[in-house]
Parts: sequence; C-alpha cells; structure tokens
Amino acid sequence: MGSMSIWHWVIVLVVVMLIFGTKKIGNIGGDLGKAVKGFKDGVKGEDDKANPNANPSTTQPPQQPQQVSDKSTIDVEARDKTRQ
Repeated sequence: MGSMSIWHWVIVLVVVMLIFGTKKIGNIGGDLGKAVKGFKDGVKGEDDKANPNANPSTTQPPQQPQQVSDKSTIDVEARDKTRQ
C-alpha cells in the first residue's frame, strides 16, 4: 500500500493532463528547453568575453617533437589546414 504502482502514475498523469491541458504542458517543456539552451549559450559566452581575442589554434605554442628511444617507432606530425 505504501508504494505507488503503474496505475497510480497513470491516474496522476491523466489528472494533470485534464487540469493543465496538453498545450500548456507542451509549452512548459519548450520553455524549459529554451532555458537550458540559453544557459549553455551563456556559459559559452562567458568564455568568449573573458578572452575575446583568443583563437583556439593560436593560444598554445607549437610543441617540439620529442626524441624517441625506440628506432622502429615513426613519429608523424599532423597539421590542420585552415581557410582564410
């Protein structure tokens, strides 16, 4: 008697749908999604505001290749091509 079965949850869901309506519940979901997206954009915006001139490809100095003690290992350096 203390636990809620699936039928209890179905009845609660039906009552909530009758009280609020499906359109209002859908709007609440959409508003919640927009709020989460706005929060993520705000967090990204804080990083951009902190250092507006920083370019991710130029912030780190190029690393020098390390010497390999094993002569059978091939050291390959790859670079990204960017369009300007």
